[in-house]
Amino acid sequence: MLAGSSIVSGLQLSIDDKNSIRSVAKTVAYDMMTYYTGNRTGDVPGNLPAPYYWWQAGAMFGSLIDYYYYTGDSTYNDVLIQGMLFQAGPEDDYMTPNQTKTEGNDDQGFWAMSAMSAAEQKFPDPPSGQAGWLELTQAVFNTQALRWDNQNCNGGLRWQIFAFNNGYDYKNTISNGVFFNLAARLAVYTGNDTYAEWANRAYDWTAAVGFMTPDYKFWDGAHTPANCTDINRIQWTYNIGVYLLGAAHMYNFTSGSTQDLWRTRILGILNGTNLFFSPTAPNVMYEVACEGIGSCSTDNYSFKAYLARWMAATTIYAPFTRDFVMPKLRASAQAAAAQCTGGTSGTRCGMRWTENGKWDGTQGVGQQMSVLEIVQTNLIDETEGPVTNRTGGTKQGNPAAGSGGTVDPVAQQDPIETKDRVGAGILTTMVLVWIIGGIWWMIA
Repeated sequence: MLAGSSIVSGLQLSIDDKNSIRSVAKTVAYDMMTYYTGNRTGDVPGNLPAPYYWWQAGAMFGSLIDYYYYTGDSTYNDVLIQGMLFQAGPEDDYMTPNQTKTEGNDDQGFWAMSAMSAAEQKFPDPPSGQAGWLELTQAVFNTQALRWDNQNCNGGLRWQIFAFNNGYDYKNTISNGVFFNLAARLAVYTGNDTYAEWANRAYDWTAAVGFMTPDYKFWDGAHTPANCTDINRIQWTYNIGVYLLGAAHMYNFTSGSTQDLWRTRILGILNGTNLFFSPTAPNVMYEVACEGIGSCSTDNYSFKAYLARWMAATTIYAPFTRDFVMPKLRASAQAAAAQCTGGTSGTRCGMRWTENGKWDGTQGVGQQMSVLEIVQTNLIDETEGPVTNRTGGTKQGNPAAGSGGTVDPVAQQDPIETKDRVGAGILTTMVLVWIIGGIWWMIA
């Protein structure tokens, strides 16, 4: 695969040739990692440089976990483990001191979803003596379960963790979707019903508050002073995707009439994803809210990666979805690879996959991540499939992991001591969450 030929016709992807898929994925992953500086002397492991936010580094590591799972190429494993563990923080709950003052629930949750993928996909374990992937996921889940806010909008998580951050008065779909996703996946992985109860609570609240409509449109969120009635009706790929995979896990976890209900929900959500596939380029994914008008942000560039990732995984946990999903992954992968003709290498990828192989002039981590995920998902039949702690996955979790509460990052001279940690057996206990006020602007 020569750079010269790529300039003319993009990455040469033969969708039915597994070696071709691996080769294209390798090039895309390499170009993505040229943006990463966390492994350089003097830099911070796990961080991406500006303009990227902290959460996107966690999401990028999730793509690399998938990359190893799909291709078997361990090139980035050591860098990934270093970054994932460094950013876990002193309580192993991704409330790391270098980010906590500007951290949202969705930010924290994206790191946890990467750790969950590592557990499910048997990614190499962290070194002995350090928290494992399951424990890291449980720690994040536990801290977020403590933040469930029944006092405003009858439930749900706020976007921001601390009151001094702009957006603390906003409850958004992605934060609650990530929490639902983690709960459902932990239920399947551990077999623990308490996680499933939380997943049901999160899903039902999303529907009741109106963030998910009866015909499976997923809006962005709303503000607590308005009792979550001022709903922002913009639609993003990652919102529908995060609920799709959570629903697939709940289908897998349940049986009988309850499983039938989740099947109906999955089919509805799948039908809702049609909005995100181009009417002019059949089965090719696009970001409907911003792509057509050229208004996508640095964050938005990465959103298609997550829908691709979660649609592919859904076919494993809910196999009846395969005939709907795979034609879309195939067509999108071919279109995405074809437009990777940019940059000095002639292989950098843009945002738009619907322009018949024309590069749109954008490039960055999000664009690379999206193409990497859509391409490598076409290797899903080559994998051994995900595991649980009963089918070969790690059993070294910690149901009581995490800080056990929301610690004010400003008051480090007088840290809050938390004696009670939420665990699988005590998740329904009434817990007072400490929150210190102020104002601090953050755009997540």
